[in-house]
Amino acid sequence: MTRRGWFLFIFMGIIWGLPYLLIKVAATDLPAPVVVFGRLIIATAILLPIAVATGQWRQLRGHWRWVIAFAVLEMTFTWWALTWAEQRITSSLAGLFIATVPLVTALVAWRIGLDDRLTGTRLAGLGIGFLGVVALVGLDVSGSALIAVAALVVTVIGYATGPIIVDRKLADVPGLAVMAAGVTINAIIYAPFAALTWPEQPVPADAIWSVVILGTLCTALAFVGFFALIVEVGASRTTLITYINPAVAVILGIVILGEPLTLGLAIGFPLVLLGSWLATRRGPVMESEPHA
Repeated sequence: MTRRGWFLFIFMGIIWGLPYLLIKVAATDLPAPVVVFGRLIIATAILLPIAVATGQWRQLRGHWRWVIAFAVLEMTFTWWALTWAEQRITSSLAGLFIATVPLVTALVAWRIGLDDRLTGTRLAGLGIGFLGVVALVGLDVSGSALIAVAALVVTVIGYATGPIIVDRKLADVPGLAVMAAGVTINAIIYAPFAALTWPEQPVPADAIWSVVILGTLCTALAFVGFFALIVEVGASRTTLITYINPAVAVILGIVILGEPLTLGLAIGFPLVLLGSWLATRRGPVMESEPHA
């Protein structure tokens, strides 16, 4: 890759490992709907004018049904579930559960016929990743936190299926416009819930700044950087970010928040990452397929 490609790759790997820390800090003093709404409204204020000014917004015409489906699956329930879960478990544990997204994506792609080659390597990856999840849940999650894990399952499913909609139904629509529409739609959805749960007491500055950084850096600017990375290095290499984000989340949780490096993390972390890599790895070219 070029220097620009490497810069964008490292930038995105760090930026999308940061939200777990910020959500943890913000959700300590703010209700989940307020955190999510704050993130959405800030991102809307940045992305929507860009999409309109560049003419990309007009290209959503005729695609709104799938844009709304993407917005609901990728953000509506997923962001609330993740924020709510982080009020009950550590940010590092949440980050590692989200690392299972490639595993679920591989299963969904196989189930709906997008990828019918569930090879031995991929099956091994699914098995190893599952063992990693078992280690995380069995060693680190107590009975009272199981409901938080269930919420994270909602987030994982949404994160796994949302991009499939973009790939299959919105491939010819500018990604920036899709994301601008997604955050705008969800800002409207979350506005009444945020109003109903708005805190009456003064909010600490660290919680406010966490939401601001979530909306600007980790949502709006992150998606701009993500699309630039796709242009620079291609979509396939871009997916490698998935294997960096959880490591960043774990390191930040331990170093900054003082979260413990538990046995479950030590065992489950490498298993989940290895399993995800194997499960999403391309198999050898079949004899019936054309060679490049």
